[in-house]
This record gives sequence, C-alpha cells and structure tokens, in this order.
Amino acid sequence: LGTMGGGMAANLLKAGFSLAVYNRTAKKAEPLVSRGARFALAPAEAVQGASIVISMLADDAASREVWLGPMGALKAVDQGAILVESSTVSPAWIADLAAMATQHGAELLDAPVTGSRLQAEGGQLSFLVGGSERALGIATPVLQAMSREIVHLGPVGSGSKMKLINNFLCGVQVASLAEGLTWIERSGLDREKAISILKAGAPGSPLLGAISARMMSQSYSVNFLLRLMAKDLLYAETEAARFDVALTTAESARSLFEAAVAKGYGEADMSSVIEPLRTK
Repeated sequence: LGTMGGGMAANLLKAGFSLAVYNRTAKKAEPLVSRGARFALAPAEAVQGASIVISMLADDAASREVWLGPMGALKAVDQGAILVESSTVSPAWIADLAAMATQHGAELLDAPVTGSRLQAEGGQLSFLVGGSERALGIATPVLQAMSREIVHLGPVGSGSKMKLINNFLCGVQVASLAEGLTWIERSGLDREKAISILKAGAPGSPLLGAISARMMSQSYSVNFLLRLMAKDLLYAETEAARFDVALTTAESARSLFEAAVAKGYGEADMSSVIEPLRTK
C-alpha cells in the first residue's frame, strides 16, 4: 500500500469490489479500512476467500517474502485463484512464482504497470500482462478499475520483460537529463529557455517535461522512488544479458542513481538524481 498500491486499492474500493489489504506498516491501511477494506495481519490472511490476489511490491526479495514467507500468501490461496504480480520484478522470479502457483492450484498473471503515483491514484495505469487469455479474462474487470489500458503481451513473463525495457529507457533518459540540466545550469544559459527548447524539440517527451520541472523546482515528493530505479536498471541489465545484449547505457545511468542513493536520496523521487551532480 505504498506509492502505487495505495491508489490501486482505493480504486478497487471505489469500483465496489470487496477488498482485503495487507501492508507491513498497518497505518498505511487506515484510509482504506475506513472506506470498507478488511485489514489482514499477514499475507496468508489477506488472500483467504479471494478469487483474485494482487501484489505491488518493491523488488524480488519483497515479492518472495510476501508470497513464500512464514505467513506467505501462496500457501493460503484458494484453488482456482488468479494471482496478479504487479511489482517490477525479474522474469526469472516470475517464472519461479508461476510454477509454484500452478502447484498450489492457482494461476499467475505477471502484470506490472506503467505510470506512477498520480496515475495509480487516478485509475489511469497501463497494465503490461503476461499469462493465459483465460486468466486475463477473469481478472480484466478488476484491472479495468485501476487502469486506462490493459495490454496482453503473451505468456507469463512477457509483462515483466516489457516493463524492464520500459524502465531501462526511462532511467537512461532521467540520468541524461540530470547531466544535461547540470551542464545548462553551470554554463550560464537561461535555464527556462533551454528546457523549453528541449521539451519542444526532438528530445522532448512527457517524461522529460515532468522530470525537468521537478529537478528545476527541487520538488522531490515521491512519484517514483529513486532507489527502485537503480534496482530496475540492474534487473534490466541482468535480463538483457540473457539475450547477449549489453546495456552499457543502463550501467552508466545506474551509477548515477546508486551515487544518489549513497548521498541519501534513495527514498526521494527519482528526479533527485540530479542533486549529487549539482554539488560536485
């Protein structure tokens, strides 16, 4: 129920679904409980009686703990349940989880999302889905309550692969923008004019527009946690290497994000990656 999960859960309640929620920090669940959600003390308790189970977590380790830990969800899921892993995790972990879901009589969709906090709160996420058409058909009404788009990409693992490619390209652009904006600031150029030119020209993108505004205003309330981008780039490098593709730009970008984590910006928005560059 963090940056993404809280908004997603709120939209499920808004759509009228019966909802149980779990979060390590119970306080984050209070706004949802006040609106009718049932708070569970453990993942295994949360999934009891649920036909669809959705997880939104930070990384492979967190996902593994929630599904397989001492009070993990997988041992308690109902036969025939559809499990939806919306975290940005590695395809290798998705393959393991899918196999274990089958052993427990359930079926997994890997369905990571594009969009950040505002899209999660507004029900405007895009789901990138891997898994069977049958399982997706069952889960679609639930996913629709949280999204503007659901894209079925193929078998289990397809969503995870696509999400890592997406975040690889985003991470590289944010890192290059941090370097470019630092260059602008030190060069004496008019910063507002320079960014306007970039936004209107070939480098322009929705991401560049949003991130440059945060960097210039130094407004780092979290839309996407910086430390998670460092993680995503590492996962992307690992997965691409399986196909003999060396993501050298990802490695370079990751070094900037990891430097920002070391400087204490890990829990801030990823746009704060510029701050260690500014203070060199």
